[in-house]
Amino acid sequence: MDFIESVKEKAKRNLQRIVLPEGTEPRTLKAADAVIREGLAEVILLGNHAKVMALADDYYLENIGRASIVDPDDNPCQERYIDLMMELRAAKGLTREEAARQLRDPLYLGAVMVKAGDADGEVAGADNATSDVLRPAFQYIKTMPGVSVVSGAFIMLLQDTIFGENGMMLFADCAVHPDPTADQLAEIAVMTGRTARGIVGFEPRIAMLSFSTMGSASHPMVDKVVEATRLARSMDPTLQIDGEMQSDAAIIPGIAAKKAPGSKIAGRANVLVFPSLNVGNICYKLVQRMAHAEAIGPILQGMAAPVNDLSRGCSVDDITGLIAITACQAAALKTGT
Repeated sequence: MDFIESVKEKAKRNLQRIVLPEGTEPRTLKAADAVIREGLAEVILLGNHAKVMALADDYYLENIGRASIVDPDDNPCQERYIDLMMELRAAKGLTREEAARQLRDPLYLGAVMVKAGDADGEVAGADNATSDVLRPAFQYIKTMPGVSVVSGAFIMLLQDTIFGENGMMLFADCAVHPDPTADQLAEIAVMTGRTARGIVGFEPRIAMLSFSTMGSASHPMVDKVVEATRLARSMDPTLQIDGEMQSDAAIIPGIAAKKAPGSKIAGRANVLVFPSLNVGNICYKLVQRMAHAEAIGPILQGMAAPVNDLSRGCSVDDITGLIAITACQAAALKTGT
């Protein structure tokens, strides 16, 4: 069973309510039909009911009638949502008129539904820029208690199975935070470890990457990773975390034996935490293209409830898979795993 199929099986065991703000976007609608057909989640589509159903007929989608369809222009929960929005953002200058205007935007409505507990997670981005997807989430859903930074992890499926967990690894942060501080980098490490446990399904061995291994170089950028390693260990003592180390020492046992003897992580890492977005984004794309790896994500980490952003070039299968992942994230948050 491949990774996405295993995630789908997990999602089926604990159905979550996933809101799809782009309810009339063709790929999203087709993915929603597949999700309902396969029993992966309870789907909430945002859009005009007549338009959604007309598109479903055009594409011969037989299951869309089983979705909940909420029209942003005719939302029976609008006053309740405005009250919640005012409670959260009146101090920021939000007026009731502005809140009502925001709720006509499906991306804002989706985020507020999640915050209100009427949905367990959100998937969008097939037809919207990342910044537009995340802005409402940052304003209303916010981050988890004790977490100050949102990050993006990629699940890397490598053809060479000697790496990670039979070829599966997690890379972070490759999507969100350009230049994390030591505290933020520690949070990214801890959240990625929890993603490994709760979503990917393996026990993480986390390498904090640098251009130095165990003091082989001296520089403020190295110092940041050393401090982040110390902080991450104290944040979650149950996680196996080591650093600082170079990437070859993290994944090659022979090199680890020379550069980091005695480390329980070096040479065996299945989670790589990069010191900056610059490094992480470059590395995941190089591995994806040069090693012909499959990159699944980014999976956003650190939000109080899961919100995941699609590439605008995504396929129906990509959306279906990310909905299943989002459902598993929501279930994991509820159980604390």
